Amino acid sequence: MVLSDYTYVFVIGTFFAMLDAYNNGANDVANAWATSVSSRSISYRQAMVFGTIFEMLGAITVGARTADTIKNGIIPNSAFKGDANVQMLAFTCALAGASTWVMWCTRHSAHVSSTYSLISSVAGVGVATVGASKVQWGWNNGKGLGAIFAGLGMAPAISGGFAATIFMLIKVIVHMRKNSVPWAIYTAPFFFLIAGTICTLSIVYKGSPNLGLNKKPSWYVASVTMGTGAGVCLLSALFFVPFVYAKVIQKDHSVKWYHFLQGPLLFKRPAPAEADRANVPNYAVVQEDDQPEIETRSPSFSDSDDNNTKGADAIVSADSEKGAVVTETKQLTYKELVAQGEERFHARLRAKRGPLGWAMRLLHENPMAAGEIYEWHNMKILCKRIPAMIVVGALYGLHYDIHAAQTGIAGTPEGARMQRVYAAAEKYPNEVEHTYSFVQILTACTASFAHGANDIGNSVGPWAVIYSAWHTGNAAASKAPVPVWQLAVLSATISLGLITYGYNIMKVMGNKITYHSPSRGCSMEMGAAITVLLFSQYSLPVSTSMCITGATVGVGLCNGTFKAVNFQRVGLLMLSWVMTIPVAGTIGGVLMGIILNAPHFKS
Repeated sequence: MVLSDYTYVFVIGTFFAMLDAYNNGANDVANAWATSVSSRSISYRQAMVFGTIFEMLGAITVGARTADTIKNGIIPNSAFKGDANVQMLAFTCALAGASTWVMWCTRHSAHVSSTYSLISSVAGVGVATVGASKVQWGWNNGKGLGAIFAGLGMAPAISGGFAATIFMLIKVIVHMRKNSVPWAIYTAPFFFLIAGTICTLSIVYKGSPNLGLNKKPSWYVASVTMGTGAGVCLLSALFFVPFVYAKVIQKDHSVKWYHFLQGPLLFKRPAPAEADRANVPNYAVVQEDDQPEIETRSPSFSDSDDNNTKGADAIVSADSEKGAVVTETKQLTYKELVAQGEERFHARLRAKRGPLGWAMRLLHENPMAAGEIYEWHNMKILCKRIPAMIVVGALYGLHYDIHAAQTGIAGTPEGARMQRVYAAAEKYPNEVEHTYSFVQILTACTASFAHGANDIGNSVGPWAVIYSAWHTGNAAASKAPVPVWQLAVLSATISLGLITYGYNIMKVMGNKITYHSPSRGCSMEMGAAITVLLFSQYSLPVSTSMCITGATVGVGLCNGTFKAVNFQRVGLLMLSWVMTIPVAGTIGGVLMGIILNAPHFKS
């Protein structure tokens, strides 16, 4: 039986489920990859590719096949009284409230947890449906709102402690050595062992509910995880160490990535005589824009703004005694400096070949004219702009300069603040950092796999309930089956959000909090993974994004001074976390209350 009269509710619920998944990719997944991109272990485009592959792989292959209809025990299942219509409406309003809040935050580069947003919205819907007395406000075996508040405070702090411990281990073993490069190379298998073990545990306990690996005996789990870690350690000793030895110590510029297959034979590979430095990337974070200045007029300013700016550029003061006229040049405001930096970036994009370059040039050459949008000349211009706007929306994120955006605009208060933060962080040789970039890629890919397998339930769970209620005509049971096609659709939507809009979160995470490098980045990711594993053992809700933020602060404090962390940015993040619960809950609850109690007429 299909509830044909309520098909519109199913359609609306599907839209908000996809919007919630899109926001999950643009916010949570982007934040998870921001550490690797900030550390320059991987380029922005490579992060998009790896993120898409491992998110979809985790979601489709080992993602949850059942969805808890009471969503972490916040709304009692009896609240719906077997009414499929109310159940569909409840989860549609919950998705609408969560996705609206997360999208607003993403648009304003404020990172929030999509998991906490959805849970809070469900709580608001529960209040509107059955009243505040029936909502689980307490601990409720780690699934109530009390556990949510506890995780909000504990997870970042514990994650920061684990990440700081791992980084201090690297610092003592490698960074504090007089000749740190050989120490970094020859101890790399040990850190691959740690990373491999942690990553395997992440898949076992967080990323494989369908495989049931977490139900196996303790000896089995220990054997699998330690065996996998030992295998990664052995492979790194056989193939990674010789490869990095030839590239870094012997400074062999002719070594290609596929030469790692030669293994120990690379120890005997003769280095070129003219080699003077290792061919490794520069991992330093810089403030200045190394691109040449481009004379352009920003289309973001109207003619009236130009006239006002010109009038304000000169301040004329009459001297009563001498009658002299003094002209003072006005300093550019922060917004004007940001607009100039953005326009320089857009000018470089317009100079590119390909669809994005064409679209950027078309938009630049065809600005909207004076008057309202419904004016005939503006409607003709809009018809030209719409195809270009679609192309820009799809491709702009792939070409965004994350590193330039993260470091702040030079000459602004933010730029000065970030310079002070970077100055307080010790810099390590690029040859040493290059070794840990490989470890960080391993941890980032595994974290993305586990995130796709576990967090896909945030969006697909309510959608599966809505679909089941609509398709069968009955309120979904405590466990509703999730078809594979729903996992595939929403995992693709998550990847789309990461690719097209993830830059809005990446540009404010990472280097906007503290100085990043590969050795710091891999410590942050491993510390966050350990925390998620610890909380999962006690069935406590925890946000991976909050953990990685706490780990970032913990590693930043390892520089030995509070000046190495931008606590202004951290404070804004914490404010957005706290505001998520009341705001998302209010949006979802108000929507549910209005629709559920709206007057309706029968013919």
